[in-house]
Amino acid sequence: MVIAVDAASLDKRNRTEQQLFTVVEQNTPDSIKTPLFPQDDPDTFTFTLDKELIERLKLWEWFRNYAKEAQVSTAGIRGPQNILYPWDTRFPINQVGIILATLGKSLVAKEKPGGQSVEKLAGCEVRYNSQKYVEFIARIQAAQGIRTYVSKGFGTLPIWMASFLIFMLDLDGGEHVTSSHSVSTKNATKDLNNQGSQYLPEESMQFVNKIEEILKSAETEGYPIQFSAATDEHIDFERLDELHDGVQLYVGYLKSGVATDANLNLIRKTKPPIVVDCVGGCMYRPMRAIFERLGIADSVRWLHVEADPLYHNIGKLDRNPKTGAEEFYDLGCDFSILDVVESTGYDTKLKNQPIGTIIEATDPDGDRLIVCQIEEASRAETLQRLGVDFLMLDDNRLLTIYTPNQAFLMLMDFHTKQLKTAGLWENHPRFMIKTTPSALAWDQWGAANGVNVINVPVGFKEIAAIMKKIEKQIADSPDVSVSIQDVYGETISLGVQPRLIFAGEESGGMITGPEELIQSQGGRKAIAMREKSAGESMVLVTALAAHCKQKNMPLSDYLASIFVESRITATCDVREDITYYNESEPNPEKLREAKREGEAKRDKNDLFFLGIAIALREGKIDMEQARAILSDTLPDLDFTMLESVRFVGDGTYLKFADMFIEVRKSGTDAKTKAYASGPDKDECRKYAKAFGETSGDLTKLYRKLISEDYLNNVETRAREIYDAFQSKSI
Repeated sequence: MVIAVDAASLDKRNRTEQQLFTVVEQNTPDSIKTPLFPQDDPDTFTFTLDKELIERLKLWEWFRNYAKEAQVSTAGIRGPQNILYPWDTRFPINQVGIILATLGKSLVAKEKPGGQSVEKLAGCEVRYNSQKYVEFIARIQAAQGIRTYVSKGFGTLPIWMASFLIFMLDLDGGEHVTSSHSVSTKNATKDLNNQGSQYLPEESMQFVNKIEEILKSAETEGYPIQFSAATDEHIDFERLDELHDGVQLYVGYLKSGVATDANLNLIRKTKPPIVVDCVGGCMYRPMRAIFERLGIADSVRWLHVEADPLYHNIGKLDRNPKTGAEEFYDLGCDFSILDVVESTGYDTKLKNQPIGTIIEATDPDGDRLIVCQIEEASRAETLQRLGVDFLMLDDNRLLTIYTPNQAFLMLMDFHTKQLKTAGLWENHPRFMIKTTPSALAWDQWGAANGVNVINVPVGFKEIAAIMKKIEKQIADSPDVSVSIQDVYGETISLGVQPRLIFAGEESGGMITGPEELIQSQGGRKAIAMREKSAGESMVLVTALAAHCKQKNMPLSDYLASIFVESRITATCDVREDITYYNESEPNPEKLREAKREGEAKRDKNDLFFLGIAIALREGKIDMEQARAILSDTLPDLDFTMLESVRFVGDGTYLKFADMFIEVRKSGTDAKTKAYASGPDKDECRKYAKAFGETSGDLTKLYRKLISEDYLNNVETRAREIYDAFQSKSI
């Protein structure tokens, strides 16, 4: 059943979009409004780059920024675009940039040894201009003789399905046009390698170098870029259509993992009240088909099923929340931010849903999931004690919003108990892969349940990199215990033929591993898929919902039981996002300057903490001096229980006796993210906020113990440490 959205909400959404279009129109000069090449010509054509065009479009400036982002990006090379005139090169994401990047990647792909044919996949979610980007990607690749598999009409496809199909069909990689849960005016291309995993920085730099070669050649002699016909034989709409966009294959994968007979029978028998909010609409078509094939569609009501680049007005404000100024302001659609959930209008849209209803909210490309539940208002005090956030829906009902840290703790625990009930748990040693800012509760749960925990830097590509190391050891020495080194430098023995119980990150992405290794059509084997998937987690959440309904208990009581059973003390977690500018600023010059200023503030904050971590690592200071520096800078915080300060690949991790704080700069924008996990939510928030908002100004004591000359080399040293971690074979 589809939940209808009321006319007032639709009208408000349309007014917001019109306001957005108006400001974009006002900030686009007439000289830019004419396309640089045909937009709707289905026949072959050539777009020629030369020195005059490179200078007019300022492509070298664009390239320098693009290359810089490629070196650090954790989730694709993303940025704002002109949503009405997407060839506008004043913005980081534009048609010319997409074309150059596609051509660069095509030239790298064609360097395969043996001259083998290249096959790739291209897909997108619902953002402005995405389908046109996919079309151009396919036509550029086709002109280079690369076969590209796309959905009918260059339609939408969740990122996890693109990743899954690349692996299962043994393709050479793919492109997915998405910017995850960021603001509506942003876009990006996520480059997927032949494993279906996001590119690591060294992989990105291969095609970045090709782009540089193309621009240099174009400056001296011109460079013709060929577009194939839209009907070229190398653009294949049929294969994905035959596979129902991968639904059939994915259902088989789910049945080998979380969609067990026990879980499916539990869901069918109990029929828990579930609302799936397909934010942006991309997830509705594939997940409805998957749930129907699994025989559990009767348990689900669907919300926001229409594809919408404005995300049904979710996260949209008419004033800047920081300055109070009246302007279009977009919070994005990250449901782990309470202000975003407040903007959903759930008090109206879910007014007819009963107490106990669980809401599974995806993001536009379907790789993240946030879990909420409608509970009685009388449970507010209990929820506060547990550290669970909630919003009031009316006088009698409230909406709990579980952080991914909390929701995924419930899922890993439930999944474990289901495996034990089925008599499968003892068949393999179990392990978990998690990013460092994810909950300390996960580590504590792992220790209590005999699950080895591997910590890695932020980004699912980091999780995938560890998987590949484990798989290689299993393939090379199947009867030998697997050993792996985490980002802390600790070597962890996983046992013989270990299996992944859970891999995830605090931002809402997770996967599990099946009992039998996954095998592609060409015989490649893997312990788990390479990309986080709300499709997978939704099945597990629905089974947990059925279990809780059967026991007549809300999710919050299930969470409380885990805290007790697994002796978890770090029951609370918070994340503070410090955004240094309005990402929706329509004027590209103002946007570029605001971002540049914001990046300077972000980098200054990062260097302050990074300097302490590297100096401590290299013996330039000791822990007592590190505590002294921090106390001198942040006198309102207590550092007597601080045990260590570590660089963890992309941030600084401070371990206290009973909690941790991590502060890291965003790899994709002018933001600082500060995380905290421990027993007291107010204390966690206090520390995270203070760390995130630290200016980075150096006190006299800091400069005395860690000189500014030393700091000049800290980032280089950090990069060397990260590269060494990546290159380890274990």
